[in-house]
Amino acid sequence: MKVVLLITVFLVLFALIFPVAAAWKSAGEPAGPTDPTDPAGSAGPVSTQAAPPPDTEPSAGDTETVALLDGGEVKAVTVREYLLGAVASEMPASFEPEALKAQAVALRSYLFYRRLHRPAAHPEADICTDSACCAAYRDEAYLRGKWGADFDAYMEKIASAVDATADTILTYGGAPAMAAFHSSSAGRTQASADVWREAVPYLVSVESPEGEDTVPNFVQSVTVSADDFKETVLAKYPDADLSGGIETWIGASVLDASGRLGSVTFGGVPLTGAQVRSLFALRSAAIEFTVSGNAVTMTTRGYGHGVGMSQYGANVLAAQGKTYQEILENYYPGTTLETV
Repeated sequence: MKVVLLITVFLVLFALIFPVAAAWKSAGEPAGPTDPTDPAGSAGPVSTQAAPPPDTEPSAGDTETVALLDGGEVKAVTVREYLLGAVASEMPASFEPEALKAQAVALRSYLFYRRLHRPAAHPEADICTDSACCAAYRDEAYLRGKWGADFDAYMEKIASAVDATADTILTYGGAPAMAAFHSSSAGRTQASADVWREAVPYLVSVESPEGEDTVPNFVQSVTVSADDFKETVLAKYPDADLSGGIETWIGASVLDASGRLGSVTFGGVPLTGAQVRSLFALRSAAIEFTVSGNAVTMTTRGYGHGVGMSQYGANVLAAQGKTYQEILENYYPGTTLETV
């Protein structure tokens, strides 16, 4: 009789305790990862990616944060949130999906490189929103104003490229690659050694297929008077001898392996193509000089420093059927695609 009574008491207690234990487990374990790009908790772009299934581990892009210097303020944003705003700012959303994927990987690689090598200009932040220093980045409010009614479609396209390449970066020697990129080239990209005087093994001159038929304003000309030319050059290079006629001021152009201006003399002072480009705020270092009358015309082809991936070149390759992996292999030879 006592045994029956004990069993009865045990069954009653079990029935009371088990539902409470089950409820505690459900309340204490999340059904799935929380989307960190929820606009309620961030000023960045809205996420368009559905939450992964409960058994799926969240990607590094959803969980890791980056210190972003934006408008003088250092913000903590997720890697994915950063990439949405950076890809949307650096490459036209109308580009081919594979080109956008290549851009996402290049930016993610550059970000991870910067996290290991913070610029001296902002040691307190991994990366900044100044394209002249790091890479362009815009938040949701700006992009909504820029894209208007196309915002949802464009952001979905950008998010698809970012998510399709989640956690993927380019590496060289086991470390994140400095995946530099530019707008467009003139037949070939330029080696880093010809621009920054530092030879990076995977930033060498390679073929790039874009041209006048695929790049707006591919060829541009800037004409300056003799007086303006002289004033601009002497302000930066006072040792230049510009005493004779204008036709004697500019020496013979020497081209580098990419076909860009490697060196030239202004009044006997040697300058690189990058220096001439900076001096006259030209679109690229693929420069041709024409002296006519009392003026100098400088004609450029392409846009940007020319190192690394050409964005318009990537778009042409994507339109030809190349995958983002093939595009990256073309522009960053010797690198390896790896998962973070």
